[in-house]
Amino acid sequence: MQFDVVIVGGGPAGLSLATSLSGTGLSVAVLERQGEAALAEAAFDGREIALTHHSMALLRQMGAWDLIPEESISPLREARVLNGGSAYALRFDTTGRAEAELGKLVSNHSIRRALYRTATANPDVTLLAGVAVSGLRTGLEGAEVTLEDGRRLRARLLVAADSRFSAARQALGIGAEMRDFGKRMLVCRLRHEGPHHGVATEWFDYGQTIAMLPLNGHESSAVITLPPEEMARLEAMPEAAFGAEVARRYRQRLGAMELVSTRHVYPLVAVYAERFAATRAVLLGDTAVGMHPVTAHGFNFGLSGQEILAGEIRAALSAGRDFAAPDVLRRYALAHRRATRPLYLATNATALIYTHDTPPARFVRNLALRLGNHLRPVQQRIVSHLMETRKAA
Repeated sequence: MQFDVVIVGGGPAGLSLATSLSGTGLSVAVLERQGEAALAEAAFDGREIALTHHSMALLRQMGAWDLIPEESISPLREARVLNGGSAYALRFDTTGRAEAELGKLVSNHSIRRALYRTATANPDVTLLAGVAVSGLRTGLEGAEVTLEDGRRLRARLLVAADSRFSAARQALGIGAEMRDFGKRMLVCRLRHEGPHHGVATEWFDYGQTIAMLPLNGHESSAVITLPPEEMARLEAMPEAAFGAEVARRYRQRLGAMELVSTRHVYPLVAVYAERFAATRAVLLGDTAVGMHPVTAHGFNFGLSGQEILAGEIRAALSAGRDFAAPDVLRRYALAHRRATRPLYLATNATALIYTHDTPPARFVRNLALRLGNHLRPVQQRIVSHLMETRKAA
């Protein structure tokens, strides 16, 4: 089978790129190991995505935003960072800005369902689901992908977007900087007594990190980070006792809690590919940049990355040039690296500082929070980055 573009991975990054290429006349194949039903009706996976204003604009532009149920969208009005046993908080809000909110929290499974619909509505997109890739190779003339069922696909451009632990990236011979933080992250939804007022809280306690992300009503998405052994005990705890345990760990800040969803545990590993482009191939989404969740920007980077790539492809086509030429892919790679590398490094540094409990680390943690509130220009710059209010192209 011959295509112009083959995308390995039917996650949000791959599906959004397939959507963004609509109208270019390019034939696109999306390969996904999961069955099509798992994409069309993506199951709840515990993750709530903090979307920037720019990411929301991109989803609107793709036609995906209107396909997301209203109940899956929650306003994010303020963010607070707490440290250890102190009640002092570093605050990020929209004071002095036109926007009333930092962004929106949207259920990951709802975004995935919406992007499935926009991608498959593109008549130039062929979805091959429920099939695994057994091999791939690229050369000056294009790429060839072999599926486990023996079928072969040829394309002018290969896009690897199959997770931060990407087999496609490895097959392309591209290494990656991987940082295993040695922790596990549990995500779930909880109903609680007290109001959250639309405030997200990231609490770097000693020995644990708990984030509470405000959902509609008296519910929050809990993101709990613990060492593997302790996480295993929490994960195995009976549902009836789980809410009370989280409320205790969270020092009753939101009152009594009740588990209202399934629990999901993920390894805490950050990934940054050595390069984002190769001959007739590029990396996208978590395959290129897999972020630590502390700054909640991984999903946003996936959306902005595909926007850059689609823009470069469209520009090349408009100029009558090869859309997968080395200089086209190089421009994407450089632009995406400039957009992601500084925050990737800053995020990892923050995660390391705020999860170390030695006396020097505790001193630095407290000092950083207090300086953050008093250095208003720095704080506003961080808010601008978190909100990302620039318009979609």
